[in-house]
Amino acid sequence: MASSSSRLATGERLAGFIYGTIIVLSVIVAGSRAYPHESGHIAAVAAATCVVFWLAHVYAHSVGHSVGHEEHLSLREVRYIARRESSIVQAAVPPIVVLVLGAAGVLSAHVALWLAFILGLIVLALQGFVFARIERLGLLGTVAVIAVNLGLGVLLVGLKLAVSH
Repeated sequence: MASSSSRLATGERLAGFIYGTIIVLSVIVAGSRAYPHESGHIAAVAAATCVVFWLAHVYAHSVGHSVGHEEHLSLREVRYIARRESSIVQAAVPPIVVLVLGAAGVLSAHVALWLAFILGLIVLALQGFVFARIERLGLLGTVAVIAVNLGLGVLLVGLKLAVSH
């Protein structure tokens, strides 16, 4: 069995990936309404949004660490927190790459938006699967966790459809 510190680190990374995926999907939903033919613009907004949320997490966790441990915050600790929270930004990379392909003309903007969104849903499903495996859940538990992750994504799809039509 993995050590508790290793399990904690894995859990924190997984949380960041889920959070980052939901952020980027939200930006795609909002961006597809505002900029339906500008996948490059949506990619830039998604990247900037994830970086801003990452910085906010780094700052908040750094302050929390300093207060919680009653110590001055070191640059070493801030770097550790920044690396740990980087999964928020890393989660955005696959959908952003697809959006950039749309901006480059490899895909149409419409196709790029939908592929980026579908890719985000696939990533959410995989994240649910990873969690279920780590927790050693059975088939029913695995399906439930994947369904919850996808439920968030489907909720965003519904929002996209509602605001697009």
